[in-house]
Amino acid sequence: MNKKIQSEAVDHLFDAILCLKTKEECYNFFEDLCTVNELLSISQRLEVAAMLKEHKTYLEIAQRTGASTATISRVNRALNYGNDGYQLALERLAED
Repeated sequence: MNKKIQSEAVDHLFDAILCLKTKEECYNFFEDLCTVNELLSISQRLEVAAMLKEHKTYLEIAQRTGASTATISRVNRALNYGNDGYQLALERLAED
């Protein structure tokens, strides 16, 4: 866990996210919480992570998602050297 972001406020945010029960509740919460561009950027990063796990090239990913090579590189770095958050989420999504 990254000590730089750990705080009571972040814990409260994560608790709020974890208490949401439906996709509609998530849409409502995140539309209130984030700007449209922030939400699209976050969802784009998850899509990039999934494509990197499928061994797609940066060019394929950029063309399909519109992500910059800097964003793709950042997500790739998180996949390789991060806390396995993307990996866990992608594995759980695959179980559904």
